[in-house]
Amino acid sequence: MTTKTSDTGRTSKAGRTSRASRAEAFRPLLVDVAVPIGSYYLLKEAFGATAFAALAWSSLVPAVRTGWSTVREGRTNPLAALILVVNVVSLVLGFVSGDPRLMLAKDSGVSSVIGIGILVSVALGRPMMTAAVKPFVVKGDAAREAAWQRLASGAAVGSAVFRRKERLFSLVWGVALLGECVARVVGAYTVPVDTMVWLGSVIMAGGMAVTFVVSGRLAARPMERLLAAESESTGLESAEPKAGRGVPEVAFAGA
Repeated sequence: MTTKTSDTGRTSKAGRTSRASRAEAFRPLLVDVAVPIGSYYLLKEAFGATAFAALAWSSLVPAVRTGWSTVREGRTNPLAALILVVNVVSLVLGFVSGDPRLMLAKDSGVSSVIGIGILVSVALGRPMMTAAVKPFVVKGDAAREAAWQRLASGAAVGSAVFRRKERLFSLVWGVALLGECVARVVGAYTVPVDTMVWLGSVIMAGGMAVTFVVSGRLAARPMERLLAAESESTGLESAEPKAGRGVPEVAFAGA
């Protein structure tokens, strides 16, 4: 009875840790998407700001967040620095030109920077999206964390396949972000500004949803199976109920 209670406690704690990790991973989405859209319509409709002014002011929040994250971490994050530079340069160009469409195209520029950064990281053998997928497949479980380390280091039988799937996960996201960039640039110069403000976010959200499904099916799910197999092979699989296995449907719907 004591062992069962202890196992249940560990499973519950692992679940809370996993949920906290996922929440932390997606928290920037609220700042970078929801806040700018809300700010734009508030400034334009409630305060009578021009489309350009509303876009400019609403773009400051993501730029400040990126800069603050870099300062808070106490070290230079190359990707964060690139995103900050893109934001600042686009804001300056926007103020000089006064073109709201350029401000809209700026958002796709950020996506392209991230996409290119991810693809470069894959080419260098350090896939950037590993930090995003790991909490979903490890779920805060110590046995799976140990299995991850063995598979990632090449010390396990399935290491080669695991690392290919790890790179594939990042590859899918890099290509998807570049595709989103193209779609939003085209929209920025062909669709009315007021429409593109929310349509750009719809394109981004739709693209992310599809990418979650594809990356989950092609990479995340296979990675999780490899982790489970490696944990079981060493007798370290946790007491987590089998029904709880699998990448959460919320994260990789339809995977």
